[in-house]
Amino acid sequence: MSQENSNINGINTETAQTAESRLVSLPVLCLFAMAIGVVAAAGAVVFRYLIAFIHNLFFYGVFSLEYDANQFGDPSPFGAFIILAPVIGGLIVVYLVRTFAPEAKGHGVPEVMYAIYHKKGNVRGVVALVKALASAISIGSGASVGREGPIIQIGASFGSSIARQFNLCRWQKITLLSAGAGAGIAATFNTPFGGVLFAVEILLPETSSRTFLPVVVATATATYVGHLVLGLDPAFLMPLAEVAPITAIDPVQLAAYGVLGVLAGFVGYSFIKVLAACEDFFPSLPVNEYLQNVIGMLIVGSMSYAFFVTTGHYHTAGVGYGVIQDILNNNPQTFLLLGCLLVAKILATSISLGSGASGGVFAPSLFMGACIGGLVGLAGSYLFPENGFTVAEFALVGMGAVVGGATGASMTAIMMIFEMTRDYNVMVPLVLAVAIAVGVRRAICVPNIYTVKLRSRGRPIPVNRFTNMYLVQQAHDMMSTNYIILPMETAINSAIEKMVDSQASYIIVSNGQNISGFVCFEPELYKLAAAGEVRTLGDIMSKDFVISPEAALFNSVISRMNQRQRYYGIVVSEARRQPKVEDVVGVIDNREIARAVISNHYA
Repeated sequence: MSQENSNINGINTETAQTAESRLVSLPVLCLFAMAIGVVAAAGAVVFRYLIAFIHNLFFYGVFSLEYDANQFGDPSPFGAFIILAPVIGGLIVVYLVRTFAPEAKGHGVPEVMYAIYHKKGNVRGVVALVKALASAISIGSGASVGREGPIIQIGASFGSSIARQFNLCRWQKITLLSAGAGAGIAATFNTPFGGVLFAVEILLPETSSRTFLPVVVATATATYVGHLVLGLDPAFLMPLAEVAPITAIDPVQLAAYGVLGVLAGFVGYSFIKVLAACEDFFPSLPVNEYLQNVIGMLIVGSMSYAFFVTTGHYHTAGVGYGVIQDILNNNPQTFLLLGCLLVAKILATSISLGSGASGGVFAPSLFMGACIGGLVGLAGSYLFPENGFTVAEFALVGMGAVVGGATGASMTAIMMIFEMTRDYNVMVPLVLAVAIAVGVRRAICVPNIYTVKLRSRGRPIPVNRFTNMYLVQQAHDMMSTNYIILPMETAINSAIEKMVDSQASYIIVSNGQNISGFVCFEPELYKLAAAGEVRTLGDIMSKDFVISPEAALFNSVISRMNQRQRYYGIVVSEARRQPKVEDVVGVIDNREIARAVISNHYA
């Protein structure tokens, strides 16, 4: 086909000139996903031990892998100098990120989403190594960040690397990337179903059996490997989970859970706004990235040490699982402490990430949820002492509500809280509170904690991912009938006259009774006619089309176009081995596809 011919039919020859991507079968894709699950689980295990090693080195000056994040640590022998631990760690992190992988800065998930929607699912392999090391240093040295964001990015990086190594097509590359991310979060929290839902709600642009099954395989594999190495215990122990419910939940408590949902929505909104403000503020300072980090980490270190002086524990340092577990154990809490912890965690996490730390926001959201839930539970126990309010149960529901409100992943939040604690008693209030929290946050702030960063970059992603209903319509519902059939010997001038007379937009070029080609009504036709060249439709027609029966699903037509690198579809009345021109009933090209997409999303 000539270059001139390609221009007439609106075809991008650059795509055709590039090497075709590989499309593997679903069983092969699942085998890849299984390998990714193993690597994601191994990464989660190594990442935990790396955090333990760095934490012991920075806080106690010893080389050890013994560290239980769910317990409060002993006082550091360095005294007030522990304030400098996150500063020193932060300087190392800034160097690693600036030198090797700028994508490793921040909380990870926005970068994965950016890769899916704007980089065709490409995540560099080096990101996994840099993210693991930088985040372990941030968390271990006392920055107020979580460990789930890094392992999500690590799993996504490996999934993308495998797909690129085998030159897989875009949707399979994104599927393996999402499978790696879901496997990472499943292995980190021992939440296989939560990992699947996270991939579906946050990452996957398409949810179908061909994308869902590999994600399930990866998360199940990662969870099993995690069980072999880390054991079967849930992420948090919930003593009240062993108490069997005797009656339905008290109506007063249920109303209080609704109030908690509203408050959690505002907490999620506050976290989003403060984090976004810090991510804008620190880069705007008239100093380099190293000094920006020093300023932020001095604040974070001072906050952590202030809590140690007043309470005996570094409450805001690291992932904060010790605080969460302490509240879930139903240990005595005060309004003042829970309120201060809530505000301090929002500030500490936002400042940490804004000034250059590397880590996640999921664990801090759990921390904030435990605090706001504990506050409501504590208030209820004072106001309604006969109605069975417990701080631990409300803290647990608050964890899910803030996570759901901040991230927008409501089903992920509900299922992960259940899997992390295995407390079925709170499922009804948990569903209620999460739904209200998501609704409140969406009412006052459309972007969630992940998408707000991309929006500030000027590269937003869709707020709502519509089901592609137009893909299940049949070809005859979408095709254009605005065509004429002309023999290939027809001169261009004559073809233009016939198109104008019939007001047609397409020409089906025939060779006797056979379909030979396709011509669009484009300005280039006039240019050829004006040049006075004696040419025919056979000279300029395109063979860049597929033939499809009118009963075929639109999804099948587009899939065949993609597989064969074709850009037009000629629709015939019935499936035949060699359809004739009299069988033609319509045409599908980019205009019909665009019209279908627009009507699906906005009609």
